[in-house]
Amino acid sequence: MSHHLANWKSRVTTPAEAVAVIKSGDNVFIHGAAATPTPLIEALCARRDLENVRVYHLHTNGPAPFAESDREREFRSVSLFTGAPLRGAVADGRADFVPIFLSDVPGLFLSGQVKLDVAILQLSLPDAHGHCSLGTSCDASKAAADTAQTIIAEFNDRMPRTHGNNVVPLGSVSAFIHTNRPLHGHHVEAENEVEAAIGQIIADLVEDGSTLQMGIGGIPDSALTRMHGKHDLGIHTEMFSDRIVDLVESGAVTNRFKKVGQGRIITSFINGSQRLFDFVHDNPLVSFYPCDWTNDTSVIRKNPKVVAINSAIQIDLTGQVCADSIGHRIFSGIGGQMDFIRGAALSEGGKPIIALPSRAMGGKVSRIVTQLAPGAGVVTTRGHVHWVITEYGAVNLHGKTLRERGEALVSISHPDFRAELRRDLAAVRHYTFAQ
Repeated sequence: MSHHLANWKSRVTTPAEAVAVIKSGDNVFIHGAAATPTPLIEALCARRDLENVRVYHLHTNGPAPFAESDREREFRSVSLFTGAPLRGAVADGRADFVPIFLSDVPGLFLSGQVKLDVAILQLSLPDAHGHCSLGTSCDASKAAADTAQTIIAEFNDRMPRTHGNNVVPLGSVSAFIHTNRPLHGHHVEAENEVEAAIGQIIADLVEDGSTLQMGIGGIPDSALTRMHGKHDLGIHTEMFSDRIVDLVESGAVTNRFKKVGQGRIITSFINGSQRLFDFVHDNPLVSFYPCDWTNDTSVIRKNPKVVAINSAIQIDLTGQVCADSIGHRIFSGIGGQMDFIRGAALSEGGKPIIALPSRAMGGKVSRIVTQLAPGAGVVTTRGHVHWVITEYGAVNLHGKTLRERGEALVSISHPDFRAELRRDLAAVRHYTFAQ
């Protein structure tokens, strides 16, 4: 071990000193999800001498003081995927949102379309070779680390060291702090009856040897809980959470039949509990890659039987899927839904799935609607949609006419809304239905 390396602790600085290099007008990338570098964000926002700093990020965990209502002149948050901490700021117009496929985000930085001055990252401690890892979030942070003129880092004792294409050399980090604090976790909720029913329908569609992609939340979780009896499942996803650890421990996941990353779980980031962080730490069977590779349809389609499980806020009777907004109000982002819905459709034996409860707002409204709410974002187009699942069943819209789609979607809507949807459909399409 070189003297320089053994001695990295002598270079540790305070959060205030680390962020002192940031100047007015800078473009700054902030690491997200479990890797959100909270002490450095707090230090940045403690400064009162800055103007027009643009802060680029995917969803962050924990507070987002750069988007508070009295900081507009100093900071402009640009969400490439809107997490809960930014929804209010985006809705109020003091923060911005970019609709973009997750697979395209690294390209913003790599192409120079967005020139980053600074990347603020949370990294695992330098290893014997002088390398840190991006830990729990590789996603677009690798491109940010590779292109930013300056890297400021939090070296956290508790950040897992992860494998894959996610290395940041110690030598490229300009200033760093050293912490020992828990990562921002994601708490798993107990499933409800609707999620349980949808999870069972999804699990029944998953064949042995399938390659899974799933997001975070009640529906993917309940589906995964019901796959412990499956054989030789593979994982190639943009993210995963705790339920995958259970699935691996059940013996259902072997990654044997994958063509890409055979024998390994491929992901771009993770979000979950300490148990999940322990699972990925120094685990050579989990590989983290930038999201322009994990989410590339030409990579995804090489795997057999890709089952992509994604959620929606609303779906209309033609199959248009709204997944990023509630009307005009941005709720999340495009993320990787289209990347994987398309990749699964192109995979041999693949099943692209949109799964959603039949109702929202405590049962007052149907999520299957004649027309999307004004301002609703179509994330998955009617040309891309295949399987749609609610607690009332599963239908495959691919190759179906508008009339057949409408009837299929009405059949899995909540019974309380079926008559109304049928009437609306007849009026809109001039159809007559056999009673």
